Amino acid sequence: MTHHLIAIFMLVAMFVVATALPINIGVLAFVGAFIVGTMLMGDTAKEIIAGFPSGLFLTLAGITWLFALAQNNGTIDWLVRSAVRAVKGRIGLIPWIMFGIAAMLTAIGAVTPGAVAIVAPIALSFAFRYHISPLLMGMMVAQGASAGAFSPIGIFGGITNGVVARAGLPLNEMVTFAASFVANAACVLLLFFVLGGRKLMQARVDMDEKIIVPHVEITRPATGPQIFGDSEAEAISPRIGREGGGHSNKLVAEVEEGNHRDGNPYQIVTVFGLVLLAVLVLAFKADIGFVALSIGLVIALAQPNVQKRAMAQVAWPEIMLITGVGTYIAVLEKMGTIDFIGNSVATMASPMLAALLLFYIGGVVSAFASSTALLGALIPLAVPFLQAGTGVSPVAFVAGMAVASTIVDVSPFSTSGALVLANSQGIDKQVFYRQLLGYGALVTLIAPALLWVIFIVLAG
Repeated sequence: MTHHLIAIFMLVAMFVVATALPINIGVLAFVGAFIVGTMLMGDTAKEIIAGFPSGLFLTLAGITWLFALAQNNGTIDWLVRSAVRAVKGRIGLIPWIMFGIAAMLTAIGAVTPGAVAIVAPIALSFAFRYHISPLLMGMMVAQGASAGAFSPIGIFGGITNGVVARAGLPLNEMVTFAASFVANAACVLLLFFVLGGRKLMQARVDMDEKIIVPHVEITRPATGPQIFGDSEAEAISPRIGREGGGHSNKLVAEVEEGNHRDGNPYQIVTVFGLVLLAVLVLAFKADIGFVALSIGLVIALAQPNVQKRAMAQVAWPEIMLITGVGTYIAVLEKMGTIDFIGNSVATMASPMLAALLLFYIGGVVSAFASSTALLGALIPLAVPFLQAGTGVSPVAFVAGMAVASTIVDVSPFSTSGALVLANSQGIDKQVFYRQLLGYGALVTLIAPALLWVIFIVLAG
């Protein structure tokens, strides 16, 4: 029992350290896996490495590289610009367009911070220009990104579905996706009417003028203490620029000056590639990592000079984070710690209370740390609980746990919330920070309990 407690304490310490300091939790997890594996289990390095989630690594690397290519040739900017024009002057639809764009991007494989990073600048600039609540617009983007992330080919969906499948539990990918989408949409719908949505629906503006989309790297590694510090972000920016053959602002200038013509052949090919990715993965169950790399290779060969810095834009810090935590969890599973924790929860007098406890653990921890890493850590902890015949539906529990662990990403301490705060315009950032903090605290307090009622009490 002592070695289980040591391993659990180390996992908690990792999240605390990575939240307080600009240290990637993946590095901490890899070192932790080595220490626990060798000192407590007597494993060799080769045996520890066997737990490395190679399939997940390929998926993340392939997807983020493909989206970097699409960003660099102007395809993503073109899609955003087209969607914004579609509102035809109806101000009340602009927030929902932003919600839809963010959800679409994560649903087809973009990392959640990447989707927020590309949509938030234009969304909050529209909020400032047309007197829309920045809190409303920011949450439309952040919760839109969370809403789409649990699609079968989304990053969160891939992680969750993979963990559930490996545990041998019943799996329904679309239930989890629908739960996430509906829960996040319900939150922003309520927020929409509270923050003046009715007045916005009556307003009209001239949208015929040229729309400039700020060029933001969709796969730029996310900032925040759980990923890496600002100093590292600043340090790698010049390097990326040099690898791209010039200053990193050069591409920004080209896009803003209109040198990337909308709907050019390269962009059409890229859109076709993204559609093909969805078809091959969803309809033919092809491996998303290999498919993304194959499509990306075709795009890169078509424009090798424009795309030569795309590999540096792959979300390596997030990949390190996810694979590191996955490797540490594999060590815990082999050591029996996962079963130990799950059995401890399962033996609680009330299975319902145990489920509620797990929901709140997911929500509170995720509000301050990485949701991506937490999904890979918490669901395995609940496996013994779900296998113990408690009467709790595994499908409903996984859906509820997934939503409870990600709907709180609106917190200013999370990556999505921090990106919204950073891109706010025309408002005192301290005031906006307090608004985000208040909304995040409200969601963290209410959402897990409400989800527990829906997915555990009612579904059970």
